[in-house]
Amino acid sequence: MRLVFAGTPEVAVPALDALLASGRHEVAAVVTRPDAPAGRGRRLVASPVAERAEEAGIEVLKPARPRDPEFLERLTEIAPDCCPVVAYGALLPRAALDIPARGWVNLHFSLLPAWRGAAPVQHAIMAGDEITGAATFLIEEGLDSGPVYGTVTEEIRPTDTSGDLLTRLAFAGSGLLAATMDGIEDGTLKAVPQPADGISLAPKVTVEDAHVDWNTPALRVDRVVRGCTPAPGAWTTFRGERLKIVQAATVPSLTDLAPGQLSAGKNNVYVGTGSYAVELLWVQAQGKKPMQAADWARGARITAGENVGG
Repeated sequence: MRLVFAGTPEVAVPALDALLASGRHEVAAVVTRPDAPAGRGRRLVASPVAERAEEAGIEVLKPARPRDPEFLERLTEIAPDCCPVVAYGALLPRAALDIPARGWVNLHFSLLPAWRGAAPVQHAIMAGDEITGAATFLIEEGLDSGPVYGTVTEEIRPTDTSGDLLTRLAFAGSGLLAATMDGIEDGTLKAVPQPADGISLAPKVTVEDAHVDWNTPALRVDRVVRGCTPAPGAWTTFRGERLKIVQAATVPSLTDLAPGQLSAGKNNVYVGTGSYAVELLWVQAQGKKPMQAADWARGARITAGENVGG
């Protein structure tokens, strides 16, 4: 088939690579978000998908909005049979959805209908799910509600951050998307409507969602830290300033600390929760680089009875 691939962040690059490597389909163009300011200089930088497409000599389309007439006109001229999508980042209007004869097919990082929305991996970890996966589905105008072509499953490991899990799903899902394109072309794959039961929503995780509540059990604190790593980053406060929690671990044997109470030894920093303690492993103080929590505690000269999140 003649394809136009839509995607923006690094997590979409493995899927583009898989389609380019398959040799069965032609990737005629790529659609991605416009260049965005990045780094300290805030200079405009092309998306990872745009950079990969340019390396491969593929036409790159960067509409400000997918409803822009110039974009719709160019997409019509390219005349794709199908448009595979991975984390494009903009809502597709009906005018765009109608252009490819076989529609737009999204690779979504959950087992639909669970975790429809922008942050399925983060929500799966924060909810304590043990299994997740990826699904390919035909895009409709509803939120991730279209019929499903195929799925792959992935175990959520006890120490997985959302970054770890998303990386594995990106590579597992890339093979699924390529196989979905093959099945659509040869007619062996039919999309199946999603069940009405089991729907859950995964809106974008906000900075406030990443604020650690030490009154909750240690397992909940651990899930928030892992689910919000690397972005937006779990955080608490210490002496009136924000303290980012980069890595932590639960300590079921330590139960005598009150919620938020700090205990700093030579090599360990513990915080009490609503159940047992959590050990801070890596933290990032405001305006500083990430450091081991024990080094941070020594520099801060924590005294007995001090708390975080007060």
